[in-house]
Amino acid sequence: MKIVTDSTSDLNTQIAADLGITVVPLYINFGEESYRDGIDLTTEEFYRKLESNKTLPTTAVPGPATFAQVFDKLAHETDEIVVIALASKLSSAYSMESQAIGMMRKKCRIEIIDSKAGCMALGLIAIAAAKAANAGAKIEDVLKITRQNINRSKIYFAFDTLEFLKRSGRVSATQAFLGSMLRVNPIMTLEDGEGRAVAKPRSRTKAIEFLYKFAASFSNIEEMAIEDATTPNEADMLAERINSRFPKERIYRTKVSPVVGTHVGPHVLAVSVLGDRS
Repeated sequence: MKIVTDSTSDLNTQIAADLGITVVPLYINFGEESYRDGIDLTTEEFYRKLESNKTLPTTAVPGPATFAQVFDKLAHETDEIVVIALASKLSSAYSMESQAIGMMRKKCRIEIIDSKAGCMALGLIAIAAAKAANAGAKIEDVLKITRQNINRSKIYFAFDTLEFLKRSGRVSATQAFLGSMLRVNPIMTLEDGEGRAVAKPRSRTKAIEFLYKFAASFSNIEEMAIEDATTPNEADMLAERINSRFPKERIYRTKVSPVVGTHVGPHVLAVSVLGDRS
């Protein structure tokens, strides 16, 4: 059995390789130049370009033919593939992956699940599926675990500005303007595959405190991830603080991918938890 997801899962190369997860890159376009997320452009290079370019890059999902090529290659190694897709309300990836099945040359069983998530909330779902598959679970059990984990995987983002969300059309100009006028550090989450604002702390310190309290609100934590774009020191300090609740050695530390970074900007900080609240 093979597990597939895309680069918006924010799984780095090492995590994916260790667990045998296939990560399909999405695209970032700076003008006429197109890059495969995490392959042709490192996160560090991307954020430097993002901050120095006046024009916001665009993002794109590979067509079904690209996904079909990936599936065909894996079908020579296995007869069962589970695809854990970026939230269908955020992207056309789920649609492209579904269309790809009909274009495959080598047939095998493929199940595509709408994660209703993104970033490491999606990544943690994929990690749990891969761990189950690697432990010998049957495909029906992996599908059951994955569907259960969709409701158990939560993410909260702390922003220093809504400017990038405004420029990418994710929030209105009015919301972004009011946010900057109030000097707030907005907190957002993904709920049922859609972004939702949940709090407006008046400082970065209070925003990070909100992320800590979110992580501490779980009675049972199976997996956790902290990801940043360009502020690793903030991520380090948050991991140190959470260490009393969940071992920092077990926290996945990743970077917000360029595709996601296009929409959220260079100073986003996010915490994802796969677990249960009492």
